Amino acid sequence: MKMTFYGQFVAGEDQEAIKPLLRRNQAFGVGAVLDYSVEEDLRERRDGRSRTSAAEKEMGGAEQKQKQYQAHQGFEDHHGGVAGAHTYFYTDEAKCDQHMETFLRCIDASSGSSEDGFSAIKLTALARPQFLVWFSEVLVKWRRFFLQMAAEQGQAGRAVLEMKLEVEKLQETLANLGIVTKAESQEWFMGESLGTSSTVDLLDWNSLLDSCTKISKPLLIPNRQTGQLEPLLSCFSEEEDLQMKRVLQRMDVLAKRAMEKGVRLMVDAEQSYFQPAISRLTVETQRRFNRNQAIIFNTYQCYLREAYDNVTGDVELSRREGWHFGTKLVRGAYMEQERERAAQLGYEDPINPTYEKTNEMYHRCLDYVLEEIKHRRKASVMVASHNEDTVKFTLRRMMELGIHPSEKKVCFGQLLGMCDQITFPLGQAGFPVYKYVPYGPVNEVLPYLSRRAQENRGFMQRANRERDLLWKEVKRRLLAGNLFSH
Repeated sequence: MKMTFYGQFVAGEDQEAIKPLLRRNQAFGVGAVLDYSVEEDLRERRDGRSRTSAAEKEMGGAEQKQKQYQAHQGFEDHHGGVAGAHTYFYTDEAKCDQHMETFLRCIDASSGSSEDGFSAIKLTALARPQFLVWFSEVLVKWRRFFLQMAAEQGQAGRAVLEMKLEVEKLQETLANLGIVTKAESQEWFMGESLGTSSTVDLLDWNSLLDSCTKISKPLLIPNRQTGQLEPLLSCFSEEEDLQMKRVLQRMDVLAKRAMEKGVRLMVDAEQSYFQPAISRLTVETQRRFNRNQAIIFNTYQCYLREAYDNVTGDVELSRREGWHFGTKLVRGAYMEQERERAAQLGYEDPINPTYEKTNEMYHRCLDYVLEEIKHRRKASVMVASHNEDTVKFTLRRMMELGIHPSEKKVCFGQLLGMCDQITFPLGQAGFPVYKYVPYGPVNEVLPYLSRRAQENRGFMQRANRERDLLWKEVKRRLLAGNLFSH
């Protein structure tokens, strides 16, 4: 394995073993995103049963849950057909602390081996996955409630950030629905950001969630399917409250270590039923640590239909609050599993219908961030792509917008063992470029390698292309009589 597949896609067994490869890449101007990857399963016991949280019991369990956010036995192992490096089972909070220690060592290794390096972390390793699913559902329901009220105020069809609810009308709607009285809702709109405004947009609405959940009775919102009022969530139980605090504390510890070591943290994206919670928790960390530069990078999957809304919303939030926006843009690694799960559980497929639509979404999101870099210089993006057209598009737009590679606001990323014909020319030309570098013991990364083979069905076509390019170069050198020169 070490001489073949493992040697192609994995850097080595431990921090010491990977150093020669990292030094060799650095000599060609290629940095590293170190990835000692730990993903958690929804399956929490070997018998496949998931524990139900206190909040889920209070809400009546799965009956009231949206289908996308139900624990489902067939999908408890959320790694089938995807590209995570390790599979672990959630046992308790102590296990999450162990994973945090692993990530701390990864940050230390990144600091010692790669200039301006990144360290990748996964939130399913730092929090109970069931909690992330449950929190994601709350965030999605809250957002849909806003969109529903915007439509009722005649704003359907507008861009999400252009939708603004008039506070007076909003209070009337809430009172008419029997959710809260006008006096009670008045407390919601007394916050610093809302005190002087007569309208509420989606970002204001999201910031309201915290204050709304602190009111004494459960917050009810209408279910569009049934027309009935249902709890958005029961008040956080002590258990959920602690889980929220602990995951934020773990991210805090990692962010502080990253700042000390001059390393940036890349929070990986995961499945769509985790992602709203992962993004929200990442943004909370960005607000604290990205004051002067982008230390924490969020990941946006452009195969999701809502990718552009997610990117533009978070960029606008960073503008309002004055912190640096950091993002990695990917197409996405969970497509087959997402589609299968949506079909089996009977909810709308969250993925764009075609590869072309995903390409359009990627370039649209990327262009938006590049424009933000041009106008404010308070954003950074990693173009994580194996697509040559996307790389060429980025280089062209950088030139048009006057974004110089030396600013290091735009960098590129490819997986170790793939697309060297993109990575190394970029590094040699002075562009910040990185390899995503998984490492770990052979037996632990075997699942990663099998998924890498399965996920990248187009890999052999790319390998053939690389082989053709190499053969063309060998022939050129033979004809020129300088086979061994550069």
